[in-house]
Parts: sequence; C-alpha cells; structure tokens
Amino acid sequence: MRILLASLALALLSGCGLAPMYAGGGSGMVAQSLAAIEVAPIEGRAGWLVRSALEERLGAAGQANARYRMDVRLDDQLEGLAVLRDDTISRERRTLRARYQLVDLATGEILLDATDGSDAGIDVVSSEYAVIAAEQTALQNLSQDLAQRMVTRVALALREQGEAPQ
Repeated sequence: MRILLASLALALLSGCGLAPMYAGGGSGMVAQSLAAIEVAPIEGRAGWLVRSALEERLGAAGQANARYRMDVRLDDQLEGLAVLRDDTISRERRTLRARYQLVDLATGEILLDATDGSDAGIDVVSSEYAVIAAEQTALQNLSQDLAQRMVTRVALALREQGEAPQ
C-alpha cells in the first residue's frame, strides 16, 4: 500500500512543472550564464566587499567569456536608533541597499533592473573600538547577504531568459 501511495505521489509531482535551478550542475545553462557575468567596479569599501562576494559566487562554475555585465550602485547608511536620556546612542542600524542591472553585452539590452537590500542592528557600547569593529563586521555580513540575494535574482532572470522562446 505504501509503495502504491509513494508511486502515485511521485507521478503527481513529476507533472507539477518544478525544475531545479541549477540543473546540470556546473555545466548547466544557469551556472554557465552566471560564470559569463562580469561585475563592473563599485565605489567604496562596501562596493569592494559586494563586488568580491559577487565574483566569488558568479565564478563558482568556472570562467567563461563575458556575455553580460552587472552594474551596481550601493547605498550604505548607518543611523542611530535608540537615544538614551543623556543624548547618547545605544543602538545603530546599518542598511546596505543595491540597485543593479544585468546588461547583455552583445545587444546592450537591460535584462534585469532590480533592487535588493539588507540591514543589521548594532549595539553601541562604551568601547569605541568595539563599536567600529561591530560596524565593520556588519558591513561584511551585509555584503555577503546582499550578494547572495542578487545572484539568486539574476539566476532566476537568466533561467527565465533561457526558457523563453527565441
């Protein structure tokens, strides 16, 4: 009985239209398309961190001739949230937002125009060194998170592009 139910469930799931994002592994269409993206330089320390994280993720399937370019503009903000009675800040929020475009180098067409962002809370303590270290660590973590979000959205756009009738 269990085997019959499992077979029926498998048959129903096979017709639902779900397909793995990275079908074919490193030699699949999406992975090869991601490897063919060059990331334009991005201003500032946050830009260097995001670009490094993007290049690491995009190049995971190896190197390919550039077919696409990713243009990224960042907005990095640090704001005080909790103000104590003596007008000192006890909590900060670091926000990293990106507006990015995926451009087809052959045609100049913009394939994707999107925004993503991430934020982190930071405790402000009496040690200025600890606060600076926490702000830098938050920026590093936000850069990694933002890069992952961007690569996921680009991979979805490239997969849809590959599935579209030519």
